Amino acid sequence: MHSTAKDILLPVTAILLALLLFGVFVWFAGVSPLDMWLTLFKGAFGDWFSWQNTLQRSAPLMLTALCVALPARAGLVIIGGEGALVLGGLACAAVGTMLPLPANLLGTVIACAAGAVAGALWIMLAGWLRQARGINETISSLLLAYVAIGIFKHLVEGMLRDPASLNKPATHSLPEGLLITGIAGSDVHWGLVLGVLACVALGLWLRWTASGFSIRVVGGNPRAAQLVGLPATQLILTACALGGASAGLAGAVEVAAVHTNANASLIAGYGYAGILVAFIARHNPVAIVPVAILFGGFGAAGSLLQRRLGLPDASVMVLQGIAFVLILASEALRDVDWKALLSKMRKTNISGVEAV
Repeated sequence: MHSTAKDILLPVTAILLALLLFGVFVWFAGVSPLDMWLTLFKGAFGDWFSWQNTLQRSAPLMLTALCVALPARAGLVIIGGEGALVLGGLACAAVGTMLPLPANLLGTVIACAAGAVAGALWIMLAGWLRQARGINETISSLLLAYVAIGIFKHLVEGMLRDPASLNKPATHSLPEGLLITGIAGSDVHWGLVLGVLACVALGLWLRWTASGFSIRVVGGNPRAAQLVGLPATQLILTACALGGASAGLAGAVEVAAVHTNANASLIAGYGYAGILVAFIARHNPVAIVPVAILFGGFGAAGSLLQRRLGLPDASVMVLQGIAFVLILASEALRDVDWKALLSKMRKTNISGVEAV
């Protein structure tokens, strides 16, 4: 089977099988699978209101998926995007409220850039630990995510807390002029455009620039990269910085466009969902866009499943978990030579018939 066909067919099959298994799961809960599938589709893409919720949730997924995809192209498995996201949101809120920024587009850019820098530095730390100390980046990035969440809660509930936030600790809200507004008066904010542009730009960078090609060489064949004298450490840190900046920007956009301040609602699992999006997209930045919209739709439909069918709002997490397991399992089938396998099975059957 052609590699491109495999790249499309295997993830699509895994998602369809995940929906089927999720139907069995809800059937045991006394809910009709057909009703669940119809409600899931309606809650995600059924009308303009659903589309707005879907697209709003898709924006951070695109950016956190880049935090996984870019380091992966350099040969690293980074799964700590949640930490970069929350620190990015915290940096945006802190800079936006503590510095006298102009209440216009420039001020918004500066506040969001602070979030991107915070995320870049955090993920670069995992890359540096791998290159300088030989520490597994998957473990370190995951543990660093928990450290980041701890730092976030400590500062939001302490030094940076707005005294007016009583029951739900939060930082001071951003000034009105720094907020990111909706597109054409809709609930879909401009963060979606940032996410799409980031995916397309980084996809083109990886494919058409010398530095992007060098990163792919380092990730695909480290020995060849060493033989031709590529600066592997520098390239790996660059990939980590760009990925971390994307996740940090996701946190900044969530603060500036959705929450207006940094609070516990920022820890919504977008960083972990981005892992699934990146793996389904095969770490292709451009392919991340449609996959993020699909899983943004699943997330948007969670509340409708709860209201219409009585399923827990978090039941969508079960669907995402099943999909993640199946996507990982499908990787084992990627290198199977189906023609050779079918030919072998055919010969075996013929031999069995002749023996009889």
